[in-house]
Amino acid sequence: MPEARTLVLLRHGETDWNLTGRAQGHADVPLNATGHAQAKAVAAVLAGFSPVRLWSSDLARARQSADAISDATGLAVECDPRLREYDVGARAGMTLVEAAERFPEEYAAYRAGTSTMLVPGEETTEQVRDRVVPALLDCFDALDAGQTGVAVLHGACLRVGLMGVIGWPWEEARALLGVENGAYCVLVADPAQGRIRLASYNEKVGGLPHGPDFVAEAPVG
Repeated sequence: MPEARTLVLLRHGETDWNLTGRAQGHADVPLNATGHAQAKAVAAVLAGFSPVRLWSSDLARARQSADAISDATGLAVECDPRLREYDVGARAGMTLVEAAERFPEEYAAYRAGTSTMLVPGEETTEQVRDRVVPALLDCFDALDAGQTGVAVLHGACLRVGLMGVIGWPWEEARALLGVENGAYCVLVADPAQGRIRLASYNEKVGGLPHGPDFVAEAPVG
């Protein structure tokens, strides 16, 4: 029986916008000092997985986190724009309070769990799923039996991609806490089961600060 293939999904380290709860989306916000420390610490842990490939969203906060893993492993960072966070359109840079004031009807629809009304330029969950899930499956396909890869992406799209890859219905998304900055999840393509399985979720490096979880409330990334 072939050995399992493993894909580690890492949420990038903290940014100032994460800290203040501002929607980032495709805005190219860099890591702050805490985020760099988180990335360096988790890179040392992920190096212990002996990964052979390293993929990343092309946005700065993900790429800077991936660079830390590259330094720890010697792997080249392979950027894939399909791993970007939700495009939040006109909500970029806003807190939830600001978004509710500026777009009350769209915010009410979001709170009701529907995508019937979106702010200008905003992606739907279906659009995000349709780009992130194939990207993650391509990562798995690039691995040989027994190999491990790492993909660095963003909080909300990570949850969408993870649930899509393991086949969980999106209606159950709120049953999962958001993955914190600098935390990771482990997916295993198990040949014995013939499916991809979730091995661990929201794994954090001890002794480091982890900010408030805004992902459960809005795709701030």
